[in-house]
Amino acid sequence: MTSLGPAIDPAPGAAHAPWRTTIVEDIDVTHVPSASNDRAVRRWLYATMLSVIAVLVVGGITRLTESGLSITVWKPITGVLPPLSESAWQHAFEQYQQIPEAQTVHAGITLDKFKSLFFWEWAHRLVARLVGLVIAIPFFVLLLRGCIRPSLRLRMANLPLLVTLQGAMGWYMVQSGLSERTSVSQYRLTAHLALAIVIYVVAAWTAFRLHPSSESDAVAIDHTAPNGSAIALSVLVFVVILTGGFVAGLDAGLVYNTFPLMGGSVVPPTYGDLAPLWRNWFENPAAVQFHHRTLALITLGLALWYAWRRRAASTDATARRAWMYVQLAGVAQVTLGVATLLLHVPIPLAALHQAGAVALLTATMYAGARDGVVRSGRAGA
Repeated sequence: MTSLGPAIDPAPGAAHAPWRTTIVEDIDVTHVPSASNDRAVRRWLYATMLSVIAVLVVGGITRLTESGLSITVWKPITGVLPPLSESAWQHAFEQYQQIPEAQTVHAGITLDKFKSLFFWEWAHRLVARLVGLVIAIPFFVLLLRGCIRPSLRLRMANLPLLVTLQGAMGWYMVQSGLSERTSVSQYRLTAHLALAIVIYVVAAWTAFRLHPSSESDAVAIDHTAPNGSAIALSVLVFVVILTGGFVAGLDAGLVYNTFPLMGGSVVPPTYGDLAPLWRNWFENPAAVQFHHRTLALITLGLALWYAWRRRAASTDATARRAWMYVQLAGVAQVTLGVATLLLHVPIPLAALHQAGAVALLTATMYAGARDGVVRSGRAGA
């Protein structure tokens, strides 16, 4: 992002001159950025990225195994431990038997089967708690030690807030399946997914733009403007991920398990069964799957074409490698998606497909950060 004002490079050993970014004005004239501090922040952001990937994969498996409603209460502290006695297990089982899913989807479920469902939802919530700790504790430690650049403090402060909101959204999602529905709302599930991706994007983009720097050039976060086409491609991948959320919420991957046609035609015969028309986009499994696969193929075509152009035009080895990652991740992700569909959504393959979406998003953001346009003014992160 373009800076709002000129940046002044201090001479070696001189005080850090005030400078501006589009995030927040750096008014702390005593703060001197250092490579070691930036390295500590990057490591924290990389750890955040890995923890979010873990919670996304475990959350995906939780949905695929229809385990998300097995825990019907929200206990942020005591819920860390699963039931530890037979009576505690029986109590949790009785609570589950009272909701519509237990009486329909899992009618006649045994205690042993319930324990299997419970494990995945408990694991998902446990990993989610760990994400909160990975984000919050290092943030406050780095902030108090003055390791985070003043221009990034406001942005980084959003991470603990977002992860708190994510926890609340997760419980709001679960509540939608406890009274009348036999599954969670696809709208709330997709919102829950979107928040996780936003957390990941904030961490990944900042880490990628916070380039390793020397002590003598510690003021500049980046000397380039991000590649706008790569950013647009990242937004498109994000949209495809959201359509995947609706696919998961409606079990839309279990209909029309053919490729490239759906029911013998390009557009599935049941595309417009709901009225008004817009409801099909979010509530009709056939239409939701059609949108997901169509947008995915369009995204792949654009990614391959633009990456080919940039690899041919760029003289920077890092940028060319970044675009190669985009090509590889795009082809792998679509291949995983088609295989998942044709094989009727086996859980291991579907989990890989979800991780592949994050890999493709990471690759496009990395390309956007690395294949920048050099300019004379300073650029913010």
